[in-house]
Amino acid sequence: MSAHDATTIRVFLMDDHEVVRRGVAALLSAEDDIEIVGEAGTAAEALARIPAARPDVAVLDVRLPDGDGVSVCREIRSAMPEVACLMLTSFDDENALFDAVMAGAAGYVLKQIHGSDLVGAVRTVASGQSLLDPRSTARMLERLRERQERKDPLQALTGQERQILELIGEGLTNRQIGERMFLAEKTVKNYVSNLFAKLGMHRRTQAAAYAAQLKAEDAKSRNND
Repeated sequence: MSAHDATTIRVFLMDDHEVVRRGVAALLSAEDDIEIVGEAGTAAEALARIPAARPDVAVLDVRLPDGDGVSVCREIRSAMPEVACLMLTSFDDENALFDAVMAGAAGYVLKQIHGSDLVGAVRTVASGQSLLDPRSTARMLERLRERQERKDPLQALTGQERQILELIGEGLTNRQIGERMFLAEKTVKNYVSNLFAKLGMHRRTQAAAYAAQLKAEDAKSRNND
């Protein structure tokens, strides 16, 4: 792609380390077909400046003092879907990769990347292609499938069945569950059978362990919020 026969790729840089930002800016600006149209050191600055800069590519640092590049990517992609987000990180973090792809990032590169490779990465995502390491992508898709499988069984349960699952997790017997929920013990037994079938379980201990795990995950996500 030479300067005279192609449009210039407009790039916005977001990194909290000024030295890194200057280095990347100098590297990319040296190319005839790339122009730096804006920079930011924080997520707030990036979100304020990117709409006016109208870049083709936003190179975003994953870790920031006031947030993260993944959230910035998500917001940019929803407001300006034409902007390709290239995530830049200093370590191979699978969680960040997963979150970045879910947020709509077009690519993901490590800061240890060679200069020429970074230039190539910017051109690749600017042309509308995705740039993800195949091995990382395979691992990520596997995790996505696992996450779907983990979510789906619960969606199949009725409100009543979910409540019974929680009570099994508390160690209650069918009779005690019946008393708590004003149901006949036989009715509870039918609910428990359906619940086991939907979750692919055979023993009460499995259901109790699963309920405890869900409770722990729920508490953890509430704490994170």
